[in-house]
Amino acid sequence: MRRLLSDAGTVLTTDVVAFDPATPWQKARSVALRPEPFGALVYHFGNRKLSFLKSKMLVAVVKNLAGHPSALAAIEASGVPEAQRPAYVQALADLARSQMIEPQEPTP
Repeated sequence: MRRLLSDAGTVLTTDVVAFDPATPWQKARSVALRPEPFGALVYHFGNRKLSFLKSKMLVAVVKNLAGHPSALAAIEASGVPEAQRPAYVQALADLARSQMIEPQEPTP
């Protein structure tokens, strides 16, 4: 759990979830992707973080996360070459730490 101080001086807590690429993930619900020639801008409306995805393939992976049973499956389905997959796992871990992606909630 991480503690943050808001503009009003109150303490906010956020859960930081460890990234496991073998589990299902999705783009966070409070995140917007804006396509750009270099990849995409990613904005989190909750924590106001702005990130740049500098690879169109990484953008495809992030968009494909929700449709696959694991982050690894989304990476594979997006056509990431096997030699580059560890770098994509690391990029997704960074996005999870910044709350741009989140674990998928089980469907009832």
